[in-house]
Amino acid sequence: MFIYITRALPDVAAEMLARALPGARIELNPHDRNLNRAELIEAASGCDALLCTLADPLDATLIEDLGPQLKVIATCAVGYNNIDLQAAKNRGIAVCNTPGVLTDATAEVAVGLMLACARRFVEGDSLTRQGLFSGWAPLLHRGHGVYGKTVGIVGAGRIGKRVAATMKHGFGCRILYHSREDHVDWENELDAEKVELGELLARSDFVSLHCPLTPDTHHLLDADMLKLMKPTAVLVNTARGPVVDEQALVQALRERRIAAAGLDVYEGEPALAPGLSELPNVILLPHIGSATIETRDEMARMCARAAIAVLTGQEPPHRVA
Repeated sequence: MFIYITRALPDVAAEMLARALPGARIELNPHDRNLNRAELIEAASGCDALLCTLADPLDATLIEDLGPQLKVIATCAVGYNNIDLQAAKNRGIAVCNTPGVLTDATAEVAVGLMLACARRFVEGDSLTRQGLFSGWAPLLHRGHGVYGKTVGIVGAGRIGKRVAATMKHGFGCRILYHSREDHVDWENELDAEKVELGELLARSDFVSLHCPLTPDTHHLLDADMLKLMKPTAVLVNTARGPVVDEQALVQALRERRIAAAGLDVYEGEPALAPGLSELPNVILLPHIGSATIETRDEMARMCARAAIAVLTGQEPPHRVA
């Protein structure tokens, strides 16, 4: 039995696999980078289980090239837009993800980006480090307050709801949400108002994206949609980069048509749109939404559990295909 792990995960994953599947050959990508297509095929060809990440584009051809032995793909992520689910299904391969466990960690980052953008924390840190802070002054480095503002949540899943609850109960914010479906729990628990996307953008002081990447959400926030936002508004994206037209965002930030943006994901990740890194009114994080020790350990365990279940003839948890 051969199990391949495409990127270093917390040690708990390999330890669990070794205990549950004695004698199994467990191999790990030895490089501190993602493998390219040819490298991945060479390294993982013939594997029974593949533990991957969202950075591994597993299309139909690559899945076929990995060989007929492949029985399970366990991705260390909630999203699985990088995996051709139909191709996996056609070949009888189970695909599993890691939902739920990263809700709190990602919500923390989204809320943190709202606060950091509104109060201009990163700019203030840079100013102070450069020796430009000469003492308190009434007009020095003013930002925007957060308490009592309107927060628009795009995508009504677990993470979006946790962000909404934090902003509602912690900061007394009004909550708007945009979703394909009604969510009575949002309205009852958070006094949230469901609105169309354009209205949400026009009314919100903070817009936080929490929708999956699908053909319908690709460039959901394009140049025209960004024009609807307030010039004092903050955009936060901890979902998927291509939900936002990143070049249009650069232009909106450069022209101060919106106040600021906080990004943890990017359209051409890890590359940034030209000009993005030069802007003072954007905070750029290296996709760390789920990057707490506790969360990443549990995500690794969930991947291992899925692989173990399939390879021992059981139905795996969190199967998406």
